[in-house]
Amino acid sequence: MPKGYIIGHITVTDPEAYKEYIERDTPILESFGGRFVIRGGQSEVVEGETFERHVVIEFPSYEAAKTAYNDPEYQEVAEIRRRNAESVIVLVEGTE
Repeated sequence: MPKGYIIGHITVTDPEAYKEYIERDTPILESFGGRFVIRGGQSEVVEGETFERHVVIEFPSYEAAKTAYNDPEYQEVAEIRRRNAESVIVLVEGTE
């Protein structure tokens, strides 16, 4: 069964307030089998334009990624991100 991914491209507008999102989203997403593969870190735009920060969270399946994203507890915490960052969040099914 192919794995599922939540991919986020984010530009934080209030770093202090955003810290709460990071602290609270991690245990929720991990409870659905999520594993942070990329979370911030060095990056370089080699073509086009993008946000400043990139996050990839791997899940056991696409359905698990969807379930985690749509979880009411996660959505409550996601409001912190929405207030303190600009972001694009994508759900993606893996190849295997």
